[in-house]
Amino acid sequence: MHRRLLTLLVQATVVVALVVGTTAFVRSDKTVTLSLDGRQRTVTTYARTVGDALAAEGIHVDSHDLVSPMPDQRLSDGDTVVVRYGRPVVLTVDGVTRSVWTTARDVNEALLMLGVRNEGAYVSASRSRRISRTGTTLDVRLPHAMTFLVDGHRREVTTTAITIRSAMADAGIQLRARDRITPSLETRPSDEQVIGITRVDGKRVVEEKPIAFRTIERKSKALFVGTRTVVTKGKVGIRVRTLRETYLDRRLAERTTVAEHVATAPVTQVVLVGTKKLPSNAPTADGLNWAALANCEAGGNPQAYNPAGPFYGLYQFMESTWHAVGGVGLPTQASPSEQTYRAQILYRRSGAGQWPVCGHFLFS
Repeated sequence: MHRRLLTLLVQATVVVALVVGTTAFVRSDKTVTLSLDGRQRTVTTYARTVGDALAAEGIHVDSHDLVSPMPDQRLSDGDTVVVRYGRPVVLTVDGVTRSVWTTARDVNEALLMLGVRNEGAYVSASRSRRISRTGTTLDVRLPHAMTFLVDGHRREVTTTAITIRSAMADAGIQLRARDRITPSLETRPSDEQVIGITRVDGKRVVEEKPIAFRTIERKSKALFVGTRTVVTKGKVGIRVRTLRETYLDRRLAERTTVAEHVATAPVTQVVLVGTKKLPSNAPTADGLNWAALANCEAGGNPQAYNPAGPFYGLYQFMESTWHAVGGVGLPTQASPSEQTYRAQILYRRSGAGQWPVCGHFLFS
């Protein structure tokens, strides 16, 4: 009896152990949802932690990936495990390049996650484009508000241009070859930048200026003292100078000589100066009364002047007549003796008729 009872107890213990073990095994079976980059699927797992569950499903993650809950968290039935894979992005913003990682799945989301203000910005790829796990390269140019000061006006423009040259094109500003701008055209624009443009106009100016001639004197024994005769008349030369005038915003700022040459050389004036001794003048030596003639013509005044001719001196010479008998300058510039001498020459050539009113006094 005791033996049979012992056998029954042993059998019952084995059955209970089997039941308890089966129940515990069933309770370790969990149903969880895996979200891999937004794609969901349901799996059954016996894993204790999130990391174990991912490993059991052959899902590898690293430090650039997002896992929620954390891989070391205990896993419970009904949990949702989110995995977002990291993607390498080479990001250039206004010329500054950096390499970053993002779990964003499209360009727009990546820019938001990376803190890049993209409203109105130029982006090298469509904002809706998907980013694969191999990553992407993005070039972003942020909009900049710029002000150009040109031609007396303000031109304001918001631009994503990569250089100031391109920004000027966006603003409809033409820069001519000699215009000045700071900074250089290849500089990248910056926000709230104010740029002044100086218009540079230029013109060529040709100046002609006289070159004074020299005068040289040569002594002549053939001419009386006090007589000067021009044998070669002096002529001024011409110097031509070409200049460039530079105007900054319509104001003359600089004059630069570009070229200079002598177009016509000056002609040296040559004057013969008499050294021959003047003859002693005796007005009555030729038997003629020159004093009476002079008194009639000019009242005996060697500086007499009559604008009617005009007539000059003691014998009222016209200038052309004076020069015809060897006189230089005006008769009033010569001595009384020379005036009488020239009158005697004129008388020998043409007679007393040169003085139609007073000529008869020569014979008084």
